[in-house]
Amino acid sequence: MNAAGVVVEYNPFHNGHYYHIQETKKVTGADLIVAVMSGNFLQRGEPALLSKWARTKMALLGGADIVIELPYVFAIQKAEIFAQGAVTLLDALKVTSICFGSESGDIDAFYETLMVLNNNETKYSNTLKQALKQGKSYPRAASEAFQTLNATTKCVNLSQPNNILGFHYIQSIEKLGSNMKAYTIQRKSAHYHDREFTDRSIASATSIRHTLFSEEGDTDDISAIYQVTPKTTYEQLIAYKSKYGMFHNWENYFPLLKYQLLTMRNEDLTKIYEVEEGIENRIVQYILTSHSFKEFMENIKTKRYTWTRLQRLCLHILTNTSKQEMKDKIPTYIRLLGSTTIGQSYLNKIKKTVSLPIVARLSTISNEQIKLDIKASRVYASCLNEPYRSQMIKEEFSTPPLRFDPSTQQFL
Repeated sequence: MNAAGVVVEYNPFHNGHYYHIQETKKVTGADLIVAVMSGNFLQRGEPALLSKWARTKMALLGGADIVIELPYVFAIQKAEIFAQGAVTLLDALKVTSICFGSESGDIDAFYETLMVLNNNETKYSNTLKQALKQGKSYPRAASEAFQTLNATTKCVNLSQPNNILGFHYIQSIEKLGSNMKAYTIQRKSAHYHDREFTDRSIASATSIRHTLFSEEGDTDDISAIYQVTPKTTYEQLIAYKSKYGMFHNWENYFPLLKYQLLTMRNEDLTKIYEVEEGIENRIVQYILTSHSFKEFMENIKTKRYTWTRLQRLCLHILTNTSKQEMKDKIPTYIRLLGSTTIGQSYLNKIKKTVSLPIVARLSTISNEQIKLDIKASRVYASCLNEPYRSQMIKEEFSTPPLRFDPSTQQFL
């Protein structure tokens, strides 16, 4: 059985994601899809709309066969580390290929870009460092540094978000020495940062979230996204909102973040991951007068610190995550969130040759990466009312991997 890997967040799962899964099967010839999915918090430093369990259901209903969790230590990171964690997990699960969406859509262009960078590594590194010293954000500095190299016209545009991630997937495959083959599918209709629907059936997750929430952070009418999500996603969204009375966003957590900052000493704040270069002084100054997360972010944002970087920083403050806790560069386990019957057969076939432990229940293993995931899940549940807060915290330990039979469209 040949498995193809995808790296996802499914926040939420939409028609574009369904298209990606179907096209991945076509171009790779894979028998099944393995999805590495971020947990309750995402790469841009945001809480997921729905819990990882609800999003796992969406993924299995949408065509994924195995869903594993990308640990917090990799999920809430810049593209390079995010990709490294995801590719390592896919390689451990013996996938033969990886397929990602990109603005480019040309896989040869990614390999050309990697060759140019490898041939000019010293120049690139020095130019990047100089740009960062000038106060430029990392994405802008990296893009400008690459433009100074002897790049061919076939190289990808590394200022575009999905191209950046795709490049780092390929770079990670090379560094790992994996035989995994890479494919890319051009993003269809919607762009990553689109805030409005530009197509009747395909929309970005960003535009879906923007549609779901008003400017005040309240949830608007869910029916507005019916045309751009599979029916199964639409039903899961309604069920989640009905049960918890909300979807998660930063405004739900702002009181908790403010409490953290009002009770932390500056010397403790400097121990938090990504708090550096004196940004703590700006954070402490503006938390006192900010009335919402959006206002707080607008107050602390600078040219050097992008919105995404600041969101990640705020998330690490919220979860009280130290620099020491984020030091790991290699995953130490595979957390199985769910599988189809086909996915389970594949796992049974390869499990004796997998180099990392496959964790079905957290009670069976304990290490520092898992402890961080547990802490993050508890924080994620903290904005809920009781008894749902305690129930969600308990789910982290009590929920076994979800099992889904595609032939009957039933969870087992």
